This record gives sequence, C-alpha cells and structure tokens, in this order.
Amino acid sequence: MTTLPHEARDVAESFGTDAARYDRARPGYPAELIERIVAASPGHEILDVGTGTGIDARQFQTAGCAVLGVEPDARMAAFARETGIEVEVAKFEDWDPAGRSFDAVAAGMAWHWVDPVAGAAKAAGVLRPGGRLAVFWNVFQPPAALAEEFTAIIRRVLPDSRSHPDGRAPLEIYQLMFDKAADGIRQAGAFSEPEQWRYDWERTYTTAQWLDVLPTQGGYTRLPAGQLTALLAATGEAIDAVGGSFLMRFAAVAVTAARAGSRTRRPGPDPGTR
Repeated sequence: MTTLPHEARDVAESFGTDAARYDRARPGYPAELIERIVAASPGHEILDVGTGTGIDARQFQTAGCAVLGVEPDARMAAFARETGIEVEVAKFEDWDPAGRSFDAVAAGMAWHWVDPVAGAAKAAGVLRPGGRLAVFWNVFQPPAALAEEFTAIIRRVLPDSRSHPDGRAPLEIYQLMFDKAADGIRQAGAFSEPEQWRYDWERTYTTAQWLDVLPTQGGYTRLPAGQLTALLAATGEAIDAVGGSFLMRFAAVAVTAARAGSRTRRPGPDPGTR
C-alpha cells in the first residue's frame, strides 16, 4: 500500500538532522508571492505551518507581518527561534490554538506533510472571516539534459530508493500535490474555490551550492553516509562536466483560498500574476 506524504512521519521529521544546512541551502520565495498573500489577507497576523527554520516566516516578517510558526521538529523550531521567529512545537493537526485567530495560514514547502482535509479544516478554525489559506511550493526545474543525468545517477547509486524519479516533469509531479491540497480545501467546506498563483524565477547553482542543497531534500535526509557520499560525488561530476554550474528554473506555486465570511480588504494595488 502506498504511503501518503503526510503519513511518512520518518521523512517529515528528518529535516532537522542538519537544520543549519537546510536554512543555508534552501531557497526562499519570490517577494511578489509573499506580498500578494499579505495583500489578499485582512490583516498582518500570520500562522506559518511547518515553519522549519523560518525561511518563509522571515519573508513574512520583512513584509510587515507578525508571525507564529508551528513546527513538529524541535530541532528546526530551535533554529527558527534563534532567527527571531516565535515557534510552537507540534504537528499542525494536533496543535492547540488556545483560542487564537489569524489573518492568514501559510505553509511553504510543508503542506504535503499535513493531512490535506484535516489541515484545511484546522486552518478554517483559526482563520478570521475572509482570512486566507495559502500553501506554496518551489518546483525545481533543472535543464533537461542535466535532469536526465541526475535521474540516471539516482537509479544507479540508489537502486532501492523509494523516491526514484518516474520520468514525469517536476511540475507534473507537483501538480498532484496542488490538486490534493485544493481538494482538501474544498472538502473542508469553509473556503472560496481554490486558486493557483504562479511566479516563475531562476538562479544559478555552482557545483558546491547544489551539493549543499541535495542532502536537504526529503528523499535523501535519511540516507546512510556511504550512499549520500556516492550520490554527491556522482552529481558533482555531472555538474562539473557541464562547466561547474547550471541555471535552475523554479515555479513558485501557491494553492490558496479565502475563509468564508465578510472582511474589509486593505487598500493597495492588486499585485497580479505573472
């Protein structure tokens, strides 16, 4: 029987093994996306689900918000606190809001670790009328030839891995998560029809920078040291063979909906989409 992401607690709570690397290596999100979430919310109090080391929480703070994080991994929560984020340690489905309410519930690269129906229902219960649920991901899209080489390396070095690439493009794979999140929001029965907001961006990675990212990805956080070393060595050779760097394209995609009920929209321009 297939294990759903939110049921794979061993993986979901493995990222704190090296919280400093995670915070250093993982990318943030386009400022336009963060600003649009804030502009579409009735106020500036944000609940950040699966806050991790606080990457997106700090971006919300920069946008003028007060942020409370909820994070199941105490190691990640401790790191986030050191960067100025208030964090409570709990799975979101089990977290006690203690009567508090928020203008937005956000989750960056974390909602697939939350039960999509129970999570949406929990969000509805803590959102003020008109408050916004916004769950979002960065979809990594390496150049096609390099992506094929990465896939071949994984199949060769990790033949027994449960996270083998299956030949689909990254956006195809992530769209399944987007759809599951939207279905959960619909089933909660307390939101407007979910929308998808997409912002495309890119950055260049050197060999060293990408090898810093790789151990923070969910399929590899629990690899034995020997397998991780072999994976990093082969991946580094592949990037060096194309000049020692490559352009990574990202699609930052949010699945979002407003809590039913009236609200007063704060003035300001509509950030729009791109």
